[in-house]
Amino acid sequence: MNAKIALVAALAALALAGCAKKQEAAVEATQEAAADAATAAGQAADAATDAAAAATDAAAAAGAAAVDAAATTATDAAAAAGDAVAGAATDAVQATGEAVEKTGEAIQEAAK
Repeated sequence: MNAKIALVAALAALALAGCAKKQEAAVEATQEAAADAATAAGQAADAATDAAAAATDAAAAAGAAAVDAAATTATDAAAAAGDAVAGAATDAVQATGEAVEKTGEAIQEAAK
């Protein structure tokens, strides 16, 4: 009878040891999963930081392009205005020259 009790006690001890081993494996798996999740979260945060930096760079480039476009448009407008003024001045000088010439002709006719 003592042998049977010892055998049952030994089997119970083995069963408890097996359960403890399974719990230890479950705890290790949980810890590994938590570590993997933390690593993935860190990588996601890094990717978000990179995306934000890229968006900032893109916004800066768009702003610079807009400034360049505005400067080019203003320069073109100023050049066109300058051309118009130069053309008007040329026309005015030519008209003045023609008027002086006609006045001179009129004076010569009157002197005859």
